Amino acid sequence: MALLIILITCFVIILATSHPCQTPDDFVAATSPGHIIIGGLFAIHEKMLSSEDYPRRPQIQKCVGFEISVFLQTLAMIHSIEMINNSTLLSGVKLGYEIYDTCTEVTVAMAAALRFLSKFNCSRETVEFQCDYSSYVPRVKAVIGSGYSEITMAVSRMLNLQLMPQVSYESTAEILSDKIRFPSFLRTVPSDFYQTKAMVHLIQKSGWNWIGIITTDDDYGRLALNAFAIQTAEKNVCIAFKEILPAFFSDNTIDIRINQTLEKIMAEAQVNVIVVFLRQFHVFNLFNKVIERNINKIWIASDNWSTATKITTIPNVKKIGKVVGFAFKKGNMSSFHSFLQNLHMFPSDNNKPLHECAMLLSACAYVKDSDLSQCIFNHSQRTLPHKANKEIIKKNFFLRNDFLWDYTEPGLIHSIQLAVFALGYAIRDLCQAQDCQNPNAFQPWEQIQSKCSLECSPGQMKKTTRSQHICCYECVNCPENHYSNQTDMDHCLLCNNETHWAPVRSTTCFEKEVEYLNWNDSLAILLLALSLLGIIFVLAIGIIFTRNLNTPVVKSSGGLMVCYVILLCHFLNFTSTGFFIGEPQDFTCKTRQTLFGVSFTLCISCILMKSLKILLAFSFDPKLQNFLKCLYKPIPIIFTCTGIQVAICTLWLIFAAPAVEENISLPRVIILECEEGSILAFGTMLGYIAILAFICFICAFKGRKLPENYNEAKFITFGMLIYFIAWITFIPIYATTFGKYLPAVEIIVILISNYGILCCTFFPKCYVIICKQETNTKSAFLKTIYSYSSHSADGLAMSHASLDSINSNITVANPSSSGKSATWQKGKDLQAQAFAHLCRVNATSISKTLPRKRISSI
Repeated sequence: MALLIILITCFVIILATSHPCQTPDDFVAATSPGHIIIGGLFAIHEKMLSSEDYPRRPQIQKCVGFEISVFLQTLAMIHSIEMINNSTLLSGVKLGYEIYDTCTEVTVAMAAALRFLSKFNCSRETVEFQCDYSSYVPRVKAVIGSGYSEITMAVSRMLNLQLMPQVSYESTAEILSDKIRFPSFLRTVPSDFYQTKAMVHLIQKSGWNWIGIITTDDDYGRLALNAFAIQTAEKNVCIAFKEILPAFFSDNTIDIRINQTLEKIMAEAQVNVIVVFLRQFHVFNLFNKVIERNINKIWIASDNWSTATKITTIPNVKKIGKVVGFAFKKGNMSSFHSFLQNLHMFPSDNNKPLHECAMLLSACAYVKDSDLSQCIFNHSQRTLPHKANKEIIKKNFFLRNDFLWDYTEPGLIHSIQLAVFALGYAIRDLCQAQDCQNPNAFQPWEQIQSKCSLECSPGQMKKTTRSQHICCYECVNCPENHYSNQTDMDHCLLCNNETHWAPVRSTTCFEKEVEYLNWNDSLAILLLALSLLGIIFVLAIGIIFTRNLNTPVVKSSGGLMVCYVILLCHFLNFTSTGFFIGEPQDFTCKTRQTLFGVSFTLCISCILMKSLKILLAFSFDPKLQNFLKCLYKPIPIIFTCTGIQVAICTLWLIFAAPAVEENISLPRVIILECEEGSILAFGTMLGYIAILAFICFICAFKGRKLPENYNEAKFITFGMLIYFIAWITFIPIYATTFGKYLPAVEIIVILISNYGILCCTFFPKCYVIICKQETNTKSAFLKTIYSYSSHSADGLAMSHASLDSINSNITVANPSSSGKSATWQKGKDLQAQAFAHLCRVNATSISKTLPRKRISSI
């Protein structure tokens, strides 16, 4: 049965005759309708059959020699157009295509170009002659192809008449870069100038200086040869021989020239490196003969055939030696791979190459994959039937998916995708202001002035889209601290973050401004005003106390010397705030914390002594009184407490002194600030003050119920509470605040705590001195002391009486008059003892801190 199918297939192939082109539609290889038609030129067949008529007629014959790799290139164009149609790139506009087989013949390609130029929607399909084609609407809007430079040049000269864009995916001849001769030509591959330069660089680095070169007798070959010869001469590389083969496969002398070239290679035995600028079918025939003659050389391949599966699958190809090639850039092939896997589902009604490939696969259905290429080549030398069963087509493509994928050349497929998408983006730009569903919306020449993407202006950079085409990109603004100063920059340049900054979409970098808490700042002025007001209060209190030196209120405050010391501390605290303002210097950074820490510690130490004195003077507990007498040594304690703080600050300045630091973490400014040097030292200084304040608070709290007019205890307690609230609040605020106003946070806390202690310590006394002068006398003071002592003595008497009654078991239900008299007398005695004790303690305590002449007043 299998033998019968093979015989029937061969019989059909043999009986098939050559059908010349009867109508223009017969000439089209593949087509699909759309609002905008893109033309395509691909050499799907190796050659066109020669006419046997005599005389020869101007007739397009059938083409033979099916090229699988080029067939896959046509599928790449179709697939790319389908991708655009299925995307949102051209919303509401569909791209169509007309693909023609050039049969590797310039004549056939020019016939296709004539049809491209024919007037749109004209039944006669004629090319009208006009002096100005600006408003002429041709059949297609642009052309993809061709692959060979010789054909591309011929077609481009015709398309130049209407400035129709022509985008080549493979033509690398350097002359095509000449915009004077080829103004509408574009390409997605580099010219041969760069390829020959890379080849010469490879040869020089490898130490080869005696080489041969084989090329074709066409514009592509001759131009490559000239460029290569010039560059090798500059690098002191010599060319032993230059062999030129016929450009087209239809030339009957090609086999003779290949044999002559091989004889030349064998004659030049010292030439081991040969550069090959040939087409794939040239290389295929050349290498088959090289294998037969057992020639082993190093072959440098051009991008035209370096990755061709047709060459790499030649039997025993490894016998030719080593091949070093240059190839086009590859892209992501996953989408095209999926397209090939589903190729059996793609309609083949308007795709003759697809139909022919299916027939060839059917003819070679029982051939192994390793021999399939040769089988297709052999069968494609003849013409095949024009009709085939659709189920056979689907089955053949489904079974041979891997074979088609192996013949895919990734570099060329990627170049075709780039070409199609470049046209897609150009059409998108033109269609933004007009309805492109109308074929007359724009003329082909308008696309030449358009780009795949608009030019990115300075301050922007290119960002490639998902299509991965380097010509198609989006323009995005440079982010903050980045800039671009030229058009179409691939990336934005980074500013020096330490000294400069840049806003979004910047074309240059700007120098950062240096910021700190300036004297002219409104907040700084307010804080300075409050500090100055505090200094005025200190001076005013000092004057008031000096003028009322001999009054009980001043004397009960510890005397003028103690008050002066405390007021001096407050003065220094208010003054220290000035060191937090202005441009930071090393001196101010070291001075401000040290000055505040030492002066505030001295202030708290003095207030602590006052609290101990009050507690000692009015304490009636003998044990506590004895303890306080031993503890109460004012000057040594003040010097000790302050000396510890001085030691802490000295060690801080020696080992980790505060210094000026430039904070560059902010994007637009440089913050000049004082870096504390050691957070541990800073915390130790503040913590030590807090410990002293807490001890002071405890002592003052115990004496809060003593005589009101002269008692500071409860005011000291309140002052310490203000201090604690201010500094407890300071810690989280200081830790989270950032920028030039960080010093202002500490200034505010210093002012709050300083004002709180100053007001609570001195304002009540000033109020008594100024507003209640009648209570600020010796008699009033003694009366208050006596009243408090009497009250305390009564309490003690009652306590002793109760204790005696319990110990003596005396009933008090009906006390006698004599018992009352005894109890009263005892209470009086206790009062006298308490008053005498108070006077003694007070006189003793004051005598240690005041001159002898003031003791009598207390």
